[in-house]
Amino acid sequence: TSITSAKVQVNGVHLHYQQTGEGSHAVLLLPGMLGSGQTDFGPQLKSMNKQLFTVVAWDPRGYGKSIPPSRDFPPDFFERDAKDAVDLMQALKFKKFSLLGWSDGGITALIAAARYPNLIHKLVVWGANASVTQEDVRIYNGIRDVSKWSEKVKKPLEELYGHKYFAETCEAWVDGISRFAENSDG
Repeated sequence: TSITSAKVQVNGVHLHYQQTGEGSHAVLLLPGMLGSGQTDFGPQLKSMNKQLFTVVAWDPRGYGKSIPPSRDFPPDFFERDAKDAVDLMQALKFKKFSLLGWSDGGITALIAAARYPNLIHKLVVWGANASVTQEDVRIYNGIRDVSKWSEKVKKPLEELYGHKYFAETCEAWVDGISRFAENSDG
């Protein structure tokens, strides 16, 4: 089964997604910080069982091929991503679906499952934060300068975004996620 690639308008933006498989169990793959469906889930798009699953990988607004708009990080960016993800799947006519979320995509998946429990069949999350501590903020500031990243991690993101957008968006992400540590419960 081939992988189709398209955009659909959701909540005022055009979201890019890739879809493959013809199974009755729909699954949405949610990428991590700066990630896209292709960069974070290429192997899953290629190898998940296409008879059992219909697999959708998306690029959240401002990431991957869902640009424009440029990515921003208002205080509710995870909630916005959760609504975009659920609304994307509904625009694609899936009544119930599972979520596989990695890192920021895991946080988004947890919020989506909590807010829209009647739409979510199963949930798989890895590498997600439950809170943001001052120690986390220290670590995030350590990745702020993308020129210090390893070539293996940096190269696909620079190819996707160009150096300037990649660097500026990473800095904006560090600032955006660090704000959570200011809340009493992180």
